[in-house]
Amino acid sequence: MNYKIGMFAVIRMNKKMVKRKPSICIQNIVASASLNQTVNLDLIVKRFPHTEYRPNVFPGLVFRLKKPKTATLIFKTGKMVCTGAKSEKTARQAVNKVARELKKNEIIPAANKPVIQIQNVVASVVLGGEIDLESVVYKLRRVMYEPEQFPGAVYRMKDPKVVFLIFSVGKLVCVGAKREKDVYVAVDKLQKILEEKEVIFYP
Repeated sequence: MNYKIGMFAVIRMNKKMVKRKPSICIQNIVASASLNQTVNLDLIVKRFPHTEYRPNVFPGLVFRLKKPKTATLIFKTGKMVCTGAKSEKTARQAVNKVARELKKNEIIPAANKPVIQIQNVVASVVLGGEIDLESVVYKLRRVMYEPEQFPGAVYRMKDPKVVFLIFSVGKLVCVGAKREKDVYVAVDKLQKILEEKEVIFYP
């Protein structure tokens, strides 16, 4: 008998299915924005010495904020990408703050209002149980698990459309959500699936 399969068989016999409330932590929000105009990046560097711009290495300028602590990439096309925010609200605040700074320094018109979209919500999750990844592969669809290459299983959920990294210690990483609330919905849905398939065991 495979050692892992035998171990989880023992766990099944000795542990009760007591559902735990998952601990969810938003780690990063990626937001894109458009200023709908071209931007003079060289002028931004002159007005904001703390910015980083190496066009021979990367075409975007990095505009960092201390509060909220984020980094926004600005491109000549007027496209922007903000990373590092811990909430959708903070991501929007960061983009708007960068835009205000550019307006104050007459780099973009005062009437310009950035169009912001949330592109990716990354969250870490603790379910508080042990997960039998070998059984997950057989009992769930859209799962990839190659333990020789990576210790976690990759599970693709269709609705909401997210991707989970599932680890045997009961921890998850959720990526691909477009809204924070989708993370909570997806985690609750996955936890129910794991319990229904009897592949998660709580201490």
